[in-house]
Amino acid sequence: MAQEVVNSDEVVLGEEIDHVRLITLNRPRHLNVISSKVVSLLAEYLEKWEKDDKAELVIIKGSGRAFSAGGDLKMFYDGRNSKDSCLEVAYRMYWLGYHIHTYKKTQVALVHGISMGGGASLMVPMKFSVVTEKTVFATPEASIGFHTDCGFSYILSHLPGHLGDFFALTGARLNGKELVAAGLATHFVPLEKLSDLEKRLISLNSGDENAVKAAIEEFAVEVQPDEESVLNKQSIIDECFSKDTVAEIIKSFEVEATKEGNGWISPVLKGLKRSSPTGLRITLRSIREGRKQTLPESLKKEFRLTINILRAIISEDVYEGIRALTIDKDNAPKWNPPSLDNVGDEKIDQVFQPFEEDLELQIPEKEEHRWDGKYDNSPYASFKVTD
Repeated sequence: MAQEVVNSDEVVLGEEIDHVRLITLNRPRHLNVISSKVVSLLAEYLEKWEKDDKAELVIIKGSGRAFSAGGDLKMFYDGRNSKDSCLEVAYRMYWLGYHIHTYKKTQVALVHGISMGGGASLMVPMKFSVVTEKTVFATPEASIGFHTDCGFSYILSHLPGHLGDFFALTGARLNGKELVAAGLATHFVPLEKLSDLEKRLISLNSGDENAVKAAIEEFAVEVQPDEESVLNKQSIIDECFSKDTVAEIIKSFEVEATKEGNGWISPVLKGLKRSSPTGLRITLRSIREGRKQTLPESLKKEFRLTINILRAIISEDVYEGIRALTIDKDNAPKWNPPSLDNVGDEKIDQVFQPFEEDLELQIPEKEEHRWDGKYDNSPYASFKVTD
């Protein structure tokens, strides 16, 4: 079969192998974090291949020990003193998210290692997402003063009960078995068989969903969450995380923590109490809204939240959170406001305010214009980043 490797020195590799297209996230030393260049290349490949009648199957994987650790936190931090320095990557990422969810060709994600936040948005929406015993998933954004983004306010809000509220607020980690059980991945394949599966899919040379599914099932094994998995604690999670406010959730969780057999709650509760009060409040509201929103509505909302949070219109917690986690690594953030009591409703309302129509994320409504709305054609493209 003819094979073409496109731009082999790029942060994203694209290979064309007869009817199969292979994407490799190629920043292994940086855990394949998402940058503006990564998003641009992903969108370029996916649009090209969706329009290519010869392309039938798209496979995406990460190089090194991660699938993708999500957004590049250092990039956000370095741009903190420049107005809208990260606007382009945010716009492109959410716009791309819509196209990944609605892609017309069969997609398979082969997910080894870390898959978090925006990185996981390149896995969960796929028709087939294959995880291993080394896969680690989380959406930990609220803890650093950000919000659950890249489509996850929609995805998590549609999980059973209040699991989505729990994952979004706590940043709880899920392993491969748990991802399959929760419906956030489709198949579990032992790591030692993952490369053989990739070869099998390439040799299949077809995008027929039934054939692809059958090929994956040749390597997949049935799994169940371990006994101590949080997925086996759903009655407690539903009881606590159904409450109307973050403060009520924490209070209810504290009560459950005192009961026999609930030792698992203490470290989770400790993490919640260490998290940004502003980030928690924004995240809970966003998840609750996601239950009633369409995917495009959720993505547009997430774009607004991201830009307003990065603009620090009510708080600089996101930069303080990144500093404490990845820059100084002291894990001692000083939140402002410091407690949930100090985060007023009117402040949260500000972050959710709609933009003028032409400044909203432009998601195409008609199929014939499906790849319209690009950043390059938006008013933002003419904005100048200023210090």
